[in-house]
Amino acid sequence: MNTYLLLKWVHILSSVALVGVGFGSAFYLYFIHRTRNVAAIAEVSRLVVRADWWFTAPTVVIQPLSGFMLASMAGYSLTDTWLLLTYVLFLLAGAWWLPVVWLQIQMAKMARVAADGHTVLPALYWQYAKRWEILGKLAFPSMLVVFGLMVFKPSI
Repeated sequence: MNTYLLLKWVHILSSVALVGVGFGSAFYLYFIHRTRNVAAIAEVSRLVVRADWWFTAPTVVIQPLSGFMLASMAGYSLTDTWLLLTYVLFLLAGAWWLPVVWLQIQMAKMARVAADGHTVLPALYWQYAKRWEILGKLAFPSMLVVFGLMVFKPSI
């Protein structure tokens, strides 16, 4: 079996999981917020946190490791401009994602308490939800550009 192609397959699958799970989680949490249904928000929030731990967190490790290995195996200099831009954007998306994870955990806890107590979500929940949304809107374009850089490998 060709090691490069196997590694490329792992890299592509992990990138799909990273962005796909992130986008799917954001989609469901964003739209469940519009319902204001506390029990539904609590359940979706719980699952979003779980998805981040099960799927997103491992890909955050797999992506750079497999990317460095692929670039090296393909003969690219790890300091090529398109790779340097990829590193910066990946780190930037990660810098926005880390607070998102913390916010999601806090939001899930607040939603569970509200659902169990049959109360409304506190104002702090909605403040966190707004921050969560803003950070997500910053992180996703970065990852889309990273995808473009991986595919086109432009000489910049």
